[in-house]
Amino acid sequence: ERLSTLIKWTKAILADASLKEKIRSEVADGMEKTQREFLLRQQMEAIKKQLNEGQTDVVTGYRERIAQAGMPENVLTEVNRELDRLERTSEQNPEYGWIRTYLDWMLDIPWNVRSEDNYDLTKARQILDEDHTGLGDVKDRIIEFLAVRKLRQERGLEVLSGRGSGAIITLVGPPGVGKTSLGESVARALGRKFTRVSLGGIRDEADIRGHRRTYVGALPGRIVRALKDAGTKNPVIMLDEIDKVGSDWRGDPSAALLEVLDPAQNHTFRDHYLEVDLDLSEVLFIPTANVSETIPAPLLDRMELIRLDGYTEEEKVAIARDHLLKRQVQQAGLKSEEVTIDDASIMKVITDHTREAGVRNLERELGKITRKVATKVATGALTPPVAITPDRVREFLGKAKFDNEVAARTAVPGVATGLAVTGVGGDVLFVEATGVEANGHGGGGLLLTGQLGDVMKESAQIALSYVRSHAEELGIEPEAVNKSFHIHVPAGAVPKDGPSAGVTMTTALVSLLTGRPVRNTVAMTGEVSLQGLVLPIGGVKQKVLAAHRMGLKEVILPKRNEKDVDDVPQSVREAMTFHLASRVEDVLKHALEPASTAKSKTEAA
Repeated sequence: ERLSTLIKWTKAILADASLKEKIRSEVADGMEKTQREFLLRQQMEAIKKQLNEGQTDVVTGYRERIAQAGMPENVLTEVNRELDRLERTSEQNPEYGWIRTYLDWMLDIPWNVRSEDNYDLTKARQILDEDHTGLGDVKDRIIEFLAVRKLRQERGLEVLSGRGSGAIITLVGPPGVGKTSLGESVARALGRKFTRVSLGGIRDEADIRGHRRTYVGALPGRIVRALKDAGTKNPVIMLDEIDKVGSDWRGDPSAALLEVLDPAQNHTFRDHYLEVDLDLSEVLFIPTANVSETIPAPLLDRMELIRLDGYTEEEKVAIARDHLLKRQVQQAGLKSEEVTIDDASIMKVITDHTREAGVRNLERELGKITRKVATKVATGALTPPVAITPDRVREFLGKAKFDNEVAARTAVPGVATGLAVTGVGGDVLFVEATGVEANGHGGGGLLLTGQLGDVMKESAQIALSYVRSHAEELGIEPEAVNKSFHIHVPAGAVPKDGPSAGVTMTTALVSLLTGRPVRNTVAMTGEVSLQGLVLPIGGVKQKVLAAHRMGLKEVILPKRNEKDVDDVPQSVREAMTFHLASRVEDVLKHALEPASTAKSKTEAA
């Protein structure tokens, strides 16, 4: 036993000694190899230095590229300083790669490369009209920009106070109205390069200004990268979804954008990585947003807003016929002559299957039709050409998704039709009012439902207070207004806020208490005061377009919004009647059914 134990110990000691020897041998071999490589590299560098080869070729290549880059004086000084550092730095030094990356970025930026602008204003307008139907305000602004550039070039005023003639044109509108595609069209009309920077969800300031070179893996920001991608000093850069920029502990990207979008500062924009002044004054920036309310005020102040409030039905038909249908037919693998859809069928798709400010859902529905046609053609069930008529729309798209519910909703007293603005354009909302028994707890209360915000709740309180204080003038029995009331705004799952439903709530209460239904052809919008004044609101164009989409014929607006009616497309203005109200009495005169006919309509309902 003692001998067996001794043998085990001996084996363990030998194994331990063998492992230690193996480790020592491997470490020695590694150190010897490293020392040998180091000595060989030192000798190789010495030989190359004697022969004037190696790193000198790299430096010489950079010097030649720098000479051809046309850099400004201050940039040239910084680049030459970094090049001198590169010449003194060994290739084994980690900084060697960092310096080369920096020099490559500096040489990739188009310091003196410009696109020749297309100064043919007629041709530019023609290109814009070919690509997009409507959007006259945007097209006019682009032509103005081009005309100013043309005159400044002809008169030697291209640079004033160190600044070029760039511009910041912000497109604000609901999804699907063509904001992003319009940027590409603008670049084509101007003859410039186009690049797009998506800002949605950005929370780090370094995404805009870049990282400082002290960080490992540092890179310039998105603005510099967009310039590099464009390859010119004067591209069209689209800053997409600027209203969705966030902020957190890493910084506020919207604050970094102040320098980019301020014409007084962007000729000396400084990226943290480059650490030199970069001239952005010749760039045409086109930010886009769905709503302007979420854009920080200092940033909004530097922008020129152009609102794309949506299309009329006639414009949608033209867009579908001239643009959307062609694209969907091609994507379905069909030829243009194999499927045709007349204007009446397109209008039926618009009214029965879409309800939007833009045309995104319309294109989706047209795509559904072309795919089903392609399927039937491929299986031999249909033989081209296929003509889609209004009667065949249901065959391909099924039953209508939307119908006109205004008449049914307003058939009884206490329901009024209002107008609102949402993130996807204008919309029609209904305000329902009813009396509630007090159940012994005392009357006079107000119950509000429908996920209403604080401002909207206050509007309801003001409406009720006005009705109670003017009950006699409005023809309401005094005891009728002392009960409790319940006001509901469908749809209950959608949050709502804003003061513009004030007149709608007032009208609903008066309709309930007088028994006079609201006319089913009328919609209204406006803020109301305790004195019965109808105060101005925003989003008139979007609201009127929404009323027109719903088939309403009359809109009641505040008197002080009369100037905004001019912004509504002429075809819509001609199809609708506008009533301008300065007091609640004016609203009620146009909104409620006459007392003589109200009783019979209520009984029928």
